[in-house]
Amino acid sequence: MASRCWRWWGLSAWPRTRLPPAGSTPSFRHHFSTQEKTPQICVVGSGPAGFYTAQHLLKRVEALCSQPRVLNSPALSGEGEDVGASQPLFLGPTSCHPVPQQHPQAHVDIYEKQPVPFGLVRFGVAPDHPEVKSYGAEDHRALEIPGEELPGVFSARAFVGWYNGLPENQELEPDLSCDTAVILGQGNVALDVARILLTPPEHLERTDITKAALGVLRQSRVKTVWLVGRRGPLQVAFTIKELREMIQLPGARPILDPADFLGLQDKIKEVPRPRKRLTELLFRTATEKPGPEEAVRQASASRAWGLRFFRSPQQVLPSPDGRRAAGVRLAVTRLEGVDEATRAVPTGDIEDLPCGLVLSSIGYKSRPVDPSVPFDSKLGVIPNVEGRVMDVPGLYCSGWVKRGPTGVIATTMTDSFLTGQMLLQDLKAGLLPSGPRPGYAAIQALLSSRGVQPVSFSDWEKLDAEEVARGQGTGKPREKLVDPQEMLRLLGH
Repeated sequence: MASRCWRWWGLSAWPRTRLPPAGSTPSFRHHFSTQEKTPQICVVGSGPAGFYTAQHLLKRVEALCSQPRVLNSPALSGEGEDVGASQPLFLGPTSCHPVPQQHPQAHVDIYEKQPVPFGLVRFGVAPDHPEVKSYGAEDHRALEIPGEELPGVFSARAFVGWYNGLPENQELEPDLSCDTAVILGQGNVALDVARILLTPPEHLERTDITKAALGVLRQSRVKTVWLVGRRGPLQVAFTIKELREMIQLPGARPILDPADFLGLQDKIKEVPRPRKRLTELLFRTATEKPGPEEAVRQASASRAWGLRFFRSPQQVLPSPDGRRAAGVRLAVTRLEGVDEATRAVPTGDIEDLPCGLVLSSIGYKSRPVDPSVPFDSKLGVIPNVEGRVMDVPGLYCSGWVKRGPTGVIATTMTDSFLTGQMLLQDLKAGLLPSGPRPGYAAIQALLSSRGVQPVSFSDWEKLDAEEVARGQGTGKPREKLVDPQEMLRLLGH
């Protein structure tokens, strides 16, 4: 998921946890001896990748203490971090079970740049699907076509951040006064965004969508959403669960062209079962006449969504006055190659698709963490071998910054456990840099010297209680605080 790095010495802190005495974990007894300096392990980022790795580290050494300790800073990024005095920091106190030896075995500190923790667990894709979290990179892939900079063109990542309360996206102000929206991409995030645009606002009232976003959606005039993909039905990236819900979306009907599915029946038989079930559902929706009840539902629907296959964006078309987006010029494509080598190539035909809102959902990418950390700008990852950052002993990575923007939460969990295991192996083998490590004490002194007042874990609990209280009045699970300055004022900082 998002950029996650682990340094051998403490740098930024979310859980700060004391591990059990050396005698309780024989396989690590040498390197966790009470005769040696306390190991300092730092995790940068408090999203799933960060927490899963910390969890693995703590479980493998049978930690006695599991109360999170968190430091949030928008500016902490690496060994040469720059922390402004006006930036909020998040820090929680250690609360551990008694350790029956003089020295703790290790400290794990997790740091977060936001004034609130949990990353995409808090700012996930769908407020109406609180159990589903899909993205975790800090940037999006650019379309790299003319007109991309026009007003009315947004990345799906920014749009998702806007309705989910990510502070950096609260000034987005999308104009939903148009009739038609176009989403470039056919993955789960694209379907999530389409669903939010078309879901009756009253169905979102009891979710944790932000008050401001719900107000804009109430005024929305968007009636049709097109999801555009370069390839065909066999290559869509969304899952059957998301598709099934979209097909049954209240007040909306699907639009699929049967011509896109010609000759597909034989090919469906050859694909793996999950892809087969997904494509069969698409095929039935496109080609079969709906039953009486479904026909009535679709006939009464005031909104619609559709999949446009074999289309590649070439240009965002401007309005006559050139002041905003008014459509997308698409190149018609055909497929060449087989299986994984299948690619879309232009046929030479062009068509224009009018719209007033364009959302790009063609992928995500991570950003460089710090000049001192290696980064492959082309692939958007930190060069690594099984999580070990190349040429930087003691530095590790996990999540999308490790493997690229692929997979879901379960993928990240497995990936993060592997990174944690590599760190523990290196620790046991004596491969980590030796010498004293100051850990959080160095960061604490740095923040103090710069006049930065951290936000503690107990402070987060106050903010959490405030959000829940605000949501209770309207039947929501919480009303998210979206302004960091308001958060600090509430805390008296």
